[in-house]
Parts: sequence; structure tokens; C-alpha cells
Amino acid sequence: MIPEYGALALATLGGGAAWAVRGRSAQVLAPSIWHGDRQRRAVALTFDDGPSAGTGEILETLEAAGARATFFQCGVNAERHPDWARAVSTAGHEIGNHTWSHRRLDFASVTVMREELGRAQRVLTEIHGSAPRWFRAPFGVRWIGLGGVQREFGLMGAMWTCMGRDWKLPSGAIAERVLQSAENGAIICLHDGRGVAEGADVSQTVAAVRRITRELGDRGWKMVSLSELV
Repeated sequence: MIPEYGALALATLGGGAAWAVRGRSAQVLAPSIWHGDRQRRAVALTFDDGPSAGTGEILETLEAAGARATFFQCGVNAERHPDWARAVSTAGHEIGNHTWSHRRLDFASVTVMREELGRAQRVLTEIHGSAPRWFRAPFGVRWIGLGGVQREFGLMGAMWTCMGRDWKLPSGAIAERVLQSAENGAIICLHDGRGVAEGADVSQTVAAVRRITRELGDRGWKMVSLSELV
């Protein structure tokens, strides 16, 4: 019986560690949010991995819908395309930090995490004129020491209520995932880039966002930034 209990204990510990690293509601390794005010009929659209050539089309769609969003930009992409990056904040949207190179942070040292967050923070602050206050870890992966690094740069973590999986699904399936998960205070994660790949094709996301913003508006949801949501 002892080996059985030992295996169960190890499995439990392993499951707890996995939740701490990737669980959307986990607070063990770094402070974060995954949901906003459940009493308010509002959702937060968020976009990771940008900017890219498709960011402009997303901005046009958001403007037409009277929506505000939060864009978690990678430092590499922002430095590569500062005009595309700056267009987001110029349009009145919120900027978040999505690391410098979109590196997964599991097993990363504090030095590496500080470099990833700090380098992105410096570039984004220079481009946008103010420092981001939100951070989203690539792939939603947090690690030991990340909480201290976030505090060092004045960043609060942001996970999500709904993941659109728009890097692999067609526009109709993306929209269905989001619309079926919409609820008061939901944080919706989409992408206006694909990691730090150059020439990212985000056409399916663009098409999905057109439908999502139209139908959310028709249902009476206000689309706001993360800071407005919380």
C-alpha cells in the first residue's frame, strides 16, 4: 500500500505544480487576474504577439464597433515595427508587456525573466510614452521568481477567461468559441501576431474579430480595456 500512496502523493504534487505554472486562476508564482467584474455587462478583448501587418485591420474593426482593447506586444515585434506598435496606443487602446522574444518562462532563471520583461518594458515605454502596467506570460506559463520580477517593473499578470485558439482555427470556429464563452467580466485572448515570426498571417483572427465585435455589441456587452474592466 505504501507505493500506491507514494504514487498518489507524487501525482498530486505534480498536478499542483502544473496548476501553479499554467492554471489561469493560480496566484502561487505571480499575481494575476483571469476575470473581471461579474456584475458589469462588459468584456475585455485582448490581443497577444503583435504588432503585425494585420494589427491595422483589427484597429479599424475595433473603432467601427466603439471597442477598446488591450494589446500585449512583444518587444521584438514592437522594435521591428514601431509605427504599427504606436498605432495601437494612438487609437486609444491599452498596451501590455508580452516579453521581449515570446520565450516560454518555465525553467527560466530570474536573470532571464528580468531580461525578457525589462527589455520589452523599456522598448514599449519608449514607443508609447508610458510604461505598460499589465503583463501576460507567453503560453500562460509562470515560473519561480516571476512574481518578484513583475513587482520590479510594476506589472500585474493577466491570464484569460476564454482562449480563442485563433492561431489554428478558422474564423468561424474562433468566433464561436469566444461568443459561447462571453459572460460578464470575461477576458478574451486573441492574437494579432504569431510569436515573433515576421509576416504573420492573422487574417482568420481579423475576420473573427469583425463577427465577435458585431455580435457582442448586439448582445449589449461593452468592450473595454483590462484596466477599465477591473
